[in-house]
Amino acid sequence: MRNLTLFALGVLLLWSCDGNTQTSKKPMDTKNTSASNDSTPVKKTDAEWKAVLTPEQYYVLREKGTEHPFTGKLLENKEKGIYVCAACGNELFSSDMKFDSHCGWPSFDREIAGGKIKTKTDTALGMVRTEIMCARCGGHLGHIFDDGPTKTGMRYCVNSISLDFKKDK
Repeated sequence: MRNLTLFALGVLLLWSCDGNTQTSKKPMDTKNTSASNDSTPVKKTDAEWKAVLTPEQYYVLREKGTEHPFTGKLLENKEKGIYVCAACGNELFSSDMKFDSHCGWPSFDREIAGGKIKTKTDTALGMVRTEIMCARCGGHLGHIFDDGPTKTGMRYCVNSISLDFKKDK
């Protein structure tokens, strides 16, 4: 019975957000990307992405993986600034959009205006969810849910490893 309960809790946690890779990162390779406010699409081959991303970042951003819950370095970040795509530098969220959803991944109630994020129906794992991706490079960020506690009612559940943080000066 205990194993069944643990299994059910694991499935529920996986369903409510995301869940499965390490969180080590290397700095974003800005010499290979345009300015973060540039909307020019970033297209690279798999080999080019592998050269600028860590294996863990590649797994999440390019192969649609998920990092382990409660392990991401930006989960508890309370500093003021902008969250950008770790692959291309596209500005995605600001710190005032972040809230603690207690799901194990950074959560935001909206995105920065201007079509920075695109969505797609995700039917993997026998569920129907809405995947969120960087509109500039197509990198997988996580999923969006309509159960957020703020006035928007939305919860962008994002893999910490898919983001970099630019602290306000």
